[in-house]
Amino acid sequence: MRILINIGHPAHVHLFKNMIINLRKKGHMIKIVTRDKDVTLKLLDAYGFDYEVISGYYQTMFGKMYDFIKTDLKLFKIAIKTKPDILIAVGDPYVAHVGKLIKRPSIVFTDTEHAKLANELTFPFVTVICTPSTFKQNLGKKQIIYNGYHELAYLHPNYFKPDPIVLDYLGLSENDKFIIIRLISWKSAHDAYSRGFSQDLKRIIRSLEEYGHVLITSERKLDSLLEKYKMRIPPEKLHSALYYASLYFGEGGTTAVEAALLGTPSVHVEAFKTKSGEVVDATKIHGNFDELANKYGMLYTFVDQNQALNKALEILQDENAKKEMRRKREKLLREKIDVTAFMTDFIENYPESFHMYQRRKKDFDHV
Repeated sequence: MRILINIGHPAHVHLFKNMIINLRKKGHMIKIVTRDKDVTLKLLDAYGFDYEVISGYYQTMFGKMYDFIKTDLKLFKIAIKTKPDILIAVGDPYVAHVGKLIKRPSIVFTDTEHAKLANELTFPFVTVICTPSTFKQNLGKKQIIYNGYHELAYLHPNYFKPDPIVLDYLGLSENDKFIIIRLISWKSAHDAYSRGFSQDLKRIIRSLEEYGHVLITSERKLDSLLEKYKMRIPPEKLHSALYYASLYFGEGGTTAVEAALLGTPSVHVEAFKTKSGEVVDATKIHGNFDELANKYGMLYTFVDQNQALNKALEILQDENAKKEMRRKREKLLREKIDVTAFMTDFIENYPESFHMYQRRKKDFDHV
């Protein structure tokens, strides 16, 4: 089978990497196309994947519109040449449009309920939409539901083993306490109504430094006074750093979920403004946040950064916090599936797999 996969974000590299390896081992041909965004190309290189860059990353609305048209056309030309049997991506209108044009099935994975523009441009044209069981929307007959999270496709113990060499990069040991702060750019379309830290970050760092080393990973340019905190590690080692950290504290939603699933206490700061003007935290928007926070007690999310900081300090003062998180992680892993195994099976056995999982959809009574 010939499979075309579009990678639009660094997180998508992680999501698909083990599935790609599995499918290639089974003899399937994989063509990877990608956007040059953040560390996406570095990750693809680190994992030894061949790829073709079909788009860049534009910050202005005009640039995004230009890139949208250009990428659709370029992907169409590649699809005509490679003749894929299936097109795959994450919440991606390009594979949906091109799949429709060349009359081949397109399958997208999404866990982002509030990516409204991307969803509106994708869902009417796509063949199948795969979502976690936590997804807060019913997407109708195209939707397939699985009992897991995107992040478990690469952080499940079947695939992830922490690499202690990351501590050498950081100049730390396993006995050292350190806190990872994540800052994001807030320039994605689905971030238009969200905000993170609103006050002096240096004050937050001073408070956290009383309990360990502070390291920052950031999508945006850092203030010169914060540059000394910048975490300088290969991007593929970030999850190992999260595993060994004493605490994750930041704006990045994906990173907050990753830290929690690795058994590291996770405090997330995001204020989301609804259409009615109400400001709510991430659990009201993201189903995976809701479940991790309210069912498993593995994630703390706040609108107010001062409340978030107080919770972070409370966690750092608790010597048993990380041990308790690891216990919760084990419970979660017993209750969730191997997401990579699901993805591999679903793609390889499509379309029979679609009908099988459609019959199972009724097991998730909230959808």
